[in-house]
Amino acid sequence: MSTLDIGETTAYRLTVPTMGSDHCAGIVTTSLKRVPGVRAVHTNIATHTVSVVASEDSELPVLTAAVERAGYKVVSAFPEGDLPASAGADPDEIETRHLNIAARRLIIAAAPTTLIMILMMVHMLWQPVPGYLAIVAVLAFPVVFLFGGWETHRSAWLSLTNRTANMDVLISMGSLPPYLIGLVGFIYPMTSFIEMASTIMTFHMLGRYLEARAKGSASQAIRRLLTLGAKTASVIRDGEETQIPITELSVGDLMVVRPGEKIPTDGEVIDGQSHVDESLATGESLPVAKQAGDTVLGATVNKEGRLQVRASRVGSDTFLSQVIRLVEEAQGSKVPIQEFADKITARFVPAVLVISLGSMAVWLLFGERLRPILHWGATFLPWVNPDAPIPVIAVLAAVAVLVIACPCALGLATPTALMVGAGMGAEHGVLIRSGEAIQTLKDAKVVVLDKTGTITRGEPELTEIVATPGITEDEVLLVAAAVENASEHPIAKAVVEGAHERNLRISDVADFRSVSARGVEGTVEATRILIGNRRLLEESDVQGLNELDSDLARLQQRGRTVILVARDGVAIGLVAVADSIKSESRSAIASMHNLGIRVVMLTGDNERAAHTVAEEVGIDEVHAEVLPDGKVETIRALQERYGPHVVMIGDGINDAPALKQANVGIAIGAGADVAIEAADVTLISGELTKAVEAIRLSQATFRKIVQNLFWAWFYNGAAIPVAAIGLLHPMIGVVAMTASSLSVIGNSMLLRRSNL
Repeated sequence: MSTLDIGETTAYRLTVPTMGSDHCAGIVTTSLKRVPGVRAVHTNIATHTVSVVASEDSELPVLTAAVERAGYKVVSAFPEGDLPASAGADPDEIETRHLNIAARRLIIAAAPTTLIMILMMVHMLWQPVPGYLAIVAVLAFPVVFLFGGWETHRSAWLSLTNRTANMDVLISMGSLPPYLIGLVGFIYPMTSFIEMASTIMTFHMLGRYLEARAKGSASQAIRRLLTLGAKTASVIRDGEETQIPITELSVGDLMVVRPGEKIPTDGEVIDGQSHVDESLATGESLPVAKQAGDTVLGATVNKEGRLQVRASRVGSDTFLSQVIRLVEEAQGSKVPIQEFADKITARFVPAVLVISLGSMAVWLLFGERLRPILHWGATFLPWVNPDAPIPVIAVLAAVAVLVIACPCALGLATPTALMVGAGMGAEHGVLIRSGEAIQTLKDAKVVVLDKTGTITRGEPELTEIVATPGITEDEVLLVAAAVENASEHPIAKAVVEGAHERNLRISDVADFRSVSARGVEGTVEATRILIGNRRLLEESDVQGLNELDSDLARLQQRGRTVILVARDGVAIGLVAVADSIKSESRSAIASMHNLGIRVVMLTGDNERAAHTVAEEVGIDEVHAEVLPDGKVETIRALQERYGPHVVMIGDGINDAPALKQANVGIAIGAGADVAIEAADVTLISGELTKAVEAIRLSQATFRKIVQNLFWAWFYNGAAIPVAAIGLLHPMIGVVAMTASSLSVIGNSMLLRRSNL
């Protein structure tokens, strides 16, 4: 069994299905940190998992026991290095099992509770039911004390003995006292509270079930990603094609991928041509052409041609696994605004207990003086009985405070929005790594862009051709491409590719020779061709160069790399090559301006080339000829001017120091080569427009978080005083508590309607 060692520590993962909110996660964290040897605890309520870093001599059963003492059941525990499947911890299976258990408990509780409610209506509105109290007590007993009730009371007891107070404490104290007080009716005539105890517990189980279903929908991004991968692979071994499970793939295996099949894992195309649907990675539906030498990603779909692919990454190293890990990290992270909410929520349950007992004491001591409140409330609230005995009112008020104040909505406010937001980002090819990045990105005032590979393609491209009188552009390009076809220089490849795009037939070259740092020459169809800078052509006594001087100066002023072309000692034209601007760069930068963002270029390229590109795309400020260390200093200077609102977008490799220095670093790249470790956000497709989508997603997600927190606090702030003064029936309270949690989840789900 392998483990993930960090110095003298080991990382473990525990699966805790009932850890359903940040409040629960806080209790689990507190309990684990009390265990000797525990160095760090990270909870993820989206996946119901807890990662624990502990000293090597720490035992997994001890960690499990600590969580269960806090009132939470651990269904699996294993070292981080082990595959969850090997430890019986398939996330989808656990989620389904947890949901099925919640549904079963709800059904078993709902049947007797429904019968109790029918009997209560008959007993109160039609005629007394003989033995009513005994019947109700028997029917309610399994609901309150068995099935879900037992788990709730057990969790509450363990939580209290562990010096913590989870949400089950409120439900337990809201259901047990009414049932026990109701039993007094056997020896002393009084109002029965047993019906209320059964109803509270049933609605509690209904809330747990609905929350589990809704949270499952909110976190479906992870499950969708997990199902995207291929289950089997066709590999060639010992000269024969064999079908094997994906788990048996090894680096170096030669895979056969037929049209319509998923590519089993990341690799390099060895043979064949096809188009591959990479929408999984890029969010774009247009298939990408692939041929020998190109890289492909696991779980993408081969559209038409047969491919042979050499596996380069398998298991947890694949691109899909990295995406899943990043989405889990984002969903399990916290935004800074949540820190304040967490501090209050941690003290929320004890405060509610004090308010509940306080309201009971006040009603018992000053009930008659407070009764006018009930007379006033009875004028518009049908459940208020102003003539009820004071002890009954005191119990109702105390229980109502307990059940209405369950902090589920507060605990779900941030995580559910992050679940949906991170999942949406992954679907659009935007991987947000942390909640902090979401809160910071929305306030971006300055976006700093690297030039090469970010604004531009990072590859030379033929941009202009100039021919002398009597010569056509195709003639110039044809002879230039014929000679450059024998060169490996990037500029040469750009010229040859330009000829291919014009469907020109490139002739063979003879006597090819490269002149270092100046150009190339060769013989094409019995004519001597010389290509290079002006110095090379002057040294070779080429005639007619003056006719090209104005065009040469014009193109060089625009930052182009220009090469002159001569045939048999006479200049016939020139070709210009440049690192072409990405088609979406102009629109992306315009969108940033529309968001009120200042756009700055930060590049190591020369001033002339940098300003040329900046003018074409609308950059506001240019810093050129800057080395990597200088980029960090430039970011710091911008932070001094604009505060903590500076975003850096670069290729994630050369720009890593600047990405780290910026308040939010965005790595822009393609596929599995993205340097995801250097940045807070990764744009998989390499399109700058995705950065705009990331900013808009940040704004939309944070709005949902603020809305959720506001309504959750508003609900508790308004409901608790109403319950304390006796105007809220406990059964109404438990329905409202469930509705508040569902409203938070539903509001988060509305994030999917946002236009990015």
